[in-house]
Amino acid sequence: MRRSRLTAYVTSLLLSAAFALTGATAAQASQQPAATGYVALGDSYSSGVGAGGYLASSGDCKRSTKAYPALWAAAHSPSTFHFTACSGARTGDVLANQLAPLGVGTGLVSITVGGNDAGFADVMTTCVLQSESACLARINTAKAYVDSTLPGRLDSVYSAISAKAPAAQVVVLGYPRFYQLGGGCLGGLSQTKRSAINNAADYLDSAIAKRAADHGFTFGDVRTTFTGHEICSGSPWLHSVNLLNIGESYHPTAAGQSGGYLPVLNGTS
Repeated sequence: MRRSRLTAYVTSLLLSAAFALTGATAAQASQQPAATGYVALGDSYSSGVGAGGYLASSGDCKRSTKAYPALWAAAHSPSTFHFTACSGARTGDVLANQLAPLGVGTGLVSITVGGNDAGFADVMTTCVLQSESACLARINTAKAYVDSTLPGRLDSVYSAISAKAPAAQVVVLGYPRFYQLGGGCLGGLSQTKRSAINNAADYLDSAIAKRAADHGFTFGDVRTTFTGHEICSGSPWLHSVNLLNIGESYHPTAAGQSGGYLPVLNGTS
């Protein structure tokens, strides 16, 4: 009888402790903010260069009210919205300057990055101003970088995002093909150059998609939405070379942000 009472007493103590721990855990969980905030990271394709409507407070980062992150936030009213994407950003810039708003309350992260690391601006300048052979050589150099160095740099960014925002869905958006092929293009590049540039965009997108998938992230492919709206099409959503505003060259217009990028984010988030 005495042993039976002792067993019952010990069991009661253990159950009480278990309930107390469970209650404490539940209380701690209830104190965690809901993961409903949105943080938009990345380069000029996310900040909205080329779309106009730049926020004065963003300075040289040129964050636009017409960029897809601002449009998504306006339509979905996340609990918080932090827009840290910046024109010219490379992977190292994202790590150093853009991740501060990420936290346990972040439910969605979007990002475009990698183009500047691979020398996108220099590739386009070379292909516009120099010979076909120079253009192709510069593209091959960029592809070699995408093979050898970019994956590790993307891994560093993606791992940092996961560590700082463990509950977030992360959508990694790619880059469009720039040229419509076939037929003439007033003031445009040769078919050889256009095809090589498009192939380079595909090469970059494939590398980014692979790294995103390996981190469990969603890859948003904008090449489908931009089809029929490339440079040299009847209704381009990308700026061609603009000597009066060279920084906007080869960037999405406002229509490219709302019609090319926003639907892809909507479809994945």
